[in-house]
Amino acid sequence: MSRRKPNSAQQGGFTLVELMVVMLIIGVLAAIAIPSFISSIKNAKEAVLKEDLHVLRNAIDSYTMDKAKAPQSLDDLVQNGYLKTIPKDPMTHSSETWVTSTDDTLQSIDQTDPGVNDVHSGSNEVGADGQPYSSW
Repeated sequence: MSRRKPNSAQQGGFTLVELMVVMLIIGVLAAIAIPSFISSIKNAKEAVLKEDLHVLRNAIDSYTMDKAKAPQSLDDLVQNGYLKTIPKDPMTHSSETWVTSTDDTLQSIDQTDPGVNDVHSGSNEVGADGQPYSSW
Protein backbone atom coordinates (compact mmCIF):
# COMPACT_ATOMS: atom_id res chain seq x y z
CA MET A 1 0.00 0.00 0.00
CA SER A 2 1.39 3.28 -0.93
CA ARG A 3 0.43 6.50 0.70
CA ARG A 4 -0.28 9.36 -1.53
CA LYS A 5 0.34 12.94 -0.66
CA PRO A 6 -2.82 14.98 -1.29
CA ASN A 7 -2.36 17.56 -3.99
CA SER A 8 -3.20 21.22 -3.46
CA ALA A 9 -6.62 20.92 -5.09
CA GLN A 10 -7.75 18.49 -2.42
CA GLN A 11 -6.44 20.37 0.62
CA GLY A 12 -8.98 22.30 2.71
CA GLY A 13 -8.56 25.97 3.54
CA PHE A 14 -9.62 29.44 2.58
CA THR A 15 -8.53 31.34 -0.48
CA LEU A 16 -7.15 34.83 -0.29
CA VAL A 17 -10.34 36.21 -1.85
CA GLU A 18 -12.50 34.57 0.82
CA LEU A 19 -10.34 35.99 3.59
CA MET A 20 -10.47 39.46 2.01
CA VAL A 21 -14.30 39.31 1.81
CA VAL A 22 -14.52 38.34 5.49
CA MET A 23 -12.16 41.19 6.46
CA LEU A 24 -14.24 43.63 4.40
CA ILE A 25 -17.44 42.55 6.17
CA ILE A 26 -15.79 42.92 9.59
CA GLY A 27 -14.54 46.39 8.60
CA VAL A 28 -18.00 47.53 7.51
CA LEU A 29 -19.59 46.25 10.72
CA ALA A 30 -16.94 48.02 12.81
CA ALA A 31 -17.48 51.27 10.88
CA ILE A 32 -21.18 51.08 11.71
CA ALA A 33 -20.81 50.04 15.37
CA ILE A 34 -18.01 52.32 16.60
CA PRO A 35 -19.82 55.68 16.16
CA SER A 36 -22.89 54.29 17.96
CA PHE A 37 -20.69 53.07 20.79
CA ILE A 38 -18.96 56.44 21.12
CA SER A 39 -22.25 58.37 21.16
CA SER A 40 -23.60 55.98 23.82
CA ILE A 41 -20.62 56.73 26.04
CA LYS A 42 -21.12 60.48 25.58
CA ASN A 43 -24.84 60.20 26.39
CA ALA A 44 -24.05 58.23 29.54
CA LYS A 45 -21.51 60.84 30.69
CA GLU A 46 -24.04 63.61 30.06
CA ALA A 47 -26.65 61.79 32.14
CA VAL A 48 -24.15 61.43 35.00
CA LEU A 49 -23.25 65.13 34.73
CA LYS A 50 -26.92 66.16 34.92
CA GLU A 51 -27.45 63.97 37.98
CA ASP A 52 -24.28 65.24 39.71
CA LEU A 53 -25.27 68.86 39.08
CA HIS A 54 -28.73 68.15 40.47
CA VAL A 55 -27.27 66.58 43.63
CA LEU A 56 -24.73 69.38 44.13
CA ARG A 57 -27.32 72.13 43.63
CA ASN A 58 -29.76 70.47 46.03
CA ALA A 59 -26.99 70.17 48.63
CA ILE A 60 -26.11 73.87 48.20
CA ASP A 61 -29.78 74.85 48.61
CA SER A 62 -30.26 72.60 51.66
CA TYR A 63 -27.10 73.94 53.31
CA THR A 64 -28.17 77.52 52.64
CA MET A 65 -31.66 77.01 54.07
CA ASP A 66 -30.48 75.03 57.12
CA LYS A 67 -27.54 77.24 58.08
CA ALA A 68 -28.99 80.59 56.96
CA LYS A 69 -25.78 81.16 55.03
CA ALA A 70 -24.42 79.84 51.78
CA PRO A 71 -21.44 77.46 51.73
CA GLN A 72 -18.12 79.12 50.98
CA SER A 73 -16.91 76.10 48.98
CA LEU A 74 -18.06 72.63 47.98
CA ASP A 75 -15.89 71.25 50.80
CA ASP A 76 -18.31 72.86 53.29
CA LEU A 77 -21.01 70.50 51.96
CA VAL A 78 -18.85 67.46 52.75
CA GLN A 79 -17.67 68.71 56.15
CA ASN A 80 -21.25 69.39 57.26
CA GLY A 81 -22.66 66.07 56.02
CA TYR A 82 -24.64 67.27 53.01
CA LEU A 83 -22.46 65.14 50.71
CA LYS A 84 -20.29 62.10 51.43
CA THR A 85 -17.74 63.22 48.84
CA ILE A 86 -17.61 65.73 46.05
CA PRO A 87 -18.44 63.75 42.90
CA LYS A 88 -16.01 63.62 40.01
CA ASP A 89 -16.99 65.70 37.02
CA PRO A 90 -17.59 62.98 34.40
CA MET A 91 -16.27 65.23 31.64
CA THR A 92 -12.97 66.17 33.31
CA HIS A 93 -12.62 63.04 35.52
CA SER A 94 -11.76 65.20 38.53
CA SER A 95 -13.60 66.46 41.58
CA GLU A 96 -11.38 69.56 41.62
CA THR A 97 -12.63 71.10 38.37
CA TRP A 98 -16.17 72.07 39.40
CA VAL A 99 -16.70 75.79 38.83
CA THR A 100 -18.69 77.47 41.57
CA SER A 101 -20.42 80.80 41.22
CA THR A 102 -21.02 83.15 44.09
CA ASP A 103 -23.55 85.90 44.28
CA ASP A 104 -24.17 88.64 46.80
CA THR A 105 -27.93 88.16 46.58
CA LEU A 106 -29.47 86.20 49.43
CA GLN A 107 -31.73 83.21 48.73
CA SER A 108 -33.88 83.50 51.83
CA ILE A 109 -34.94 86.14 54.33
CA ASP A 110 -33.00 84.43 57.12
CA GLN A 111 -29.78 84.14 55.13
CA THR A 112 -26.97 86.18 56.65
CA ASP A 113 -23.94 85.53 54.43
CA PRO A 114 -23.65 85.17 50.66
CA GLY A 115 -21.52 82.41 49.17
CA VAL A 116 -21.66 79.61 46.62
CA ASN A 117 -25.05 79.55 44.94
CA ASP A 118 -24.44 77.45 41.83
CA VAL A 119 -22.02 74.95 40.31
CA HIS A 120 -21.06 74.06 36.74
CA SER A 121 -18.77 71.61 34.99
CA GLY A 122 -15.22 72.77 34.39
CA SER A 123 -15.18 71.17 30.93
CA ASN A 124 -14.71 73.22 27.78
CA GLU A 125 -16.49 70.60 25.65
CA VAL A 126 -19.90 71.01 24.04
CA GLY A 127 -22.81 68.68 24.74
CA ALA A 128 -25.00 66.81 22.28
CA ASP A 129 -27.52 69.67 22.51
CA GLY A 130 -24.91 72.19 21.30
CA GLN A 131 -24.56 73.88 24.70
CA PRO A 132 -21.20 73.94 26.50
CA TYR A 133 -21.13 71.73 29.60
CA SER A 134 -19.97 74.76 31.58
CA SER A 135 -23.37 76.38 31.01
CA TRP A 136 -25.48 73.44 32.23
